[in-house]
Amino acid sequence: MSTLAHTMMTAARSADSGLAGPGELDRYPYGEAPAGERAALRSWGGADSEFGRASRRGTASRGRGLHGQLVQQLGQMIVSGDLGADRPLVPEEIGQRFEVSRTVVRESLRVLEAKGLVSARPNVGTRVRPVSDWNLLDPDIIEWRAFGPQRDDQRRELAELRWTIEPLAARLAAGHGREDIQQRLGDMIEIMGHAMGQGDGITFSRADAEFHSLLIQAAGNRMLEHLSGIVSAALQVSGGPVTGCDRPGEVSLGHHARIVEALAAGDSAGAETAMRQLLVVHVERAVPAPREH
Repeated sequence: MSTLAHTMMTAARSADSGLAGPGELDRYPYGEAPAGERAALRSWGGADSEFGRASRRGTASRGRGLHGQLVQQLGQMIVSGDLGADRPLVPEEIGQRFEVSRTVVRESLRVLEAKGLVSARPNVGTRVRPVSDWNLLDPDIIEWRAFGPQRDDQRRELAELRWTIEPLAARLAAGHGREDIQQRLGDMIEIMGHAMGQGDGITFSRADAEFHSLLIQAAGNRMLEHLSGIVSAALQVSGGPVTGCDRPGEVSLGHHARIVEALAAGDSAGAETAMRQLLVVHVERAVPAPREH
C-alpha cells in the first residue's frame, strides 16, 4: 500500500472514532466556548413543543463546538419542516432551551441566515424563510435534505446536476493534459481499491469524493471548479458503506480507471463517455435511510 493510501485510511478511521485526523479543522471557524458552557447542547423539551419533537432526531456532537452543534440542530429542524416557513425564532428562548450563551445563539443564527434559512429584520425578529430562499447548493443543506423527508427529491436533483457537470468536466480535463492531477487521480483509485478490499467504506467514500473534486479542478474552468463542493457533498450522502469486493464496486472502480486512461490519452470523448457510465453506477445506488442519533 502506498504512503498516501495508508495515511488516508488512518485518518478516516480516526475521524470515524470521533478523533480529529491529521490536519482536520472544525467545520465552523468559531472559537472555543466560554467557561461554564455545556459541552453539548440540550434538546428543546416540552411535550407540545415542535422544537422538542424535532430535537430527538438532532445530531450528536461532531467536534464542531457549540456553535456548530446549534447550527446543525436548527438547520435540520428547518429543512425537515419541523420549523415551518415564517416561524419566529426567539434568541432568548433558544438560549434557555439549549443552555447556551447569547453569543452562541447569535453567531449560529448568522450562519443560518447566510445559508438563506432564516432572516433577521429590525422590529420583526428572526424568522424561518421559505424553501425558495434557501441556498440549495450549500453542502450542509444538501446533507440535511438528503437525510430528511426530502431525501428522494434531493438524491434525484443531485444526480441530475452531476449528470450535467461531470461529463463536461471530464471532456475538458482530457484537453488540458495535467499530468500532476492525473497522478493524483491514480492515487485515489489505488486508495479506493485498498479500501474496498478491507471493507473500509469511509476511506472509499473520501477517496471517491477527492477523485471527482480533482477531476473538476482539472477541467480548467473556474465556474465548474466552484461546484466541486456540491459533487463532494453528493457523494457523501448518496451511497452506503462498502462491504467488500462486490461486483458493483469493481465495476465502479473500472470506470474510474477508464476515465484516467482517457485523460492520459487526451481522449475527450472517451473521458466523457466513461464518466457517464460511472454516473449510471452511482445513480443506481440505494437512497440512504434517515440516520438515527
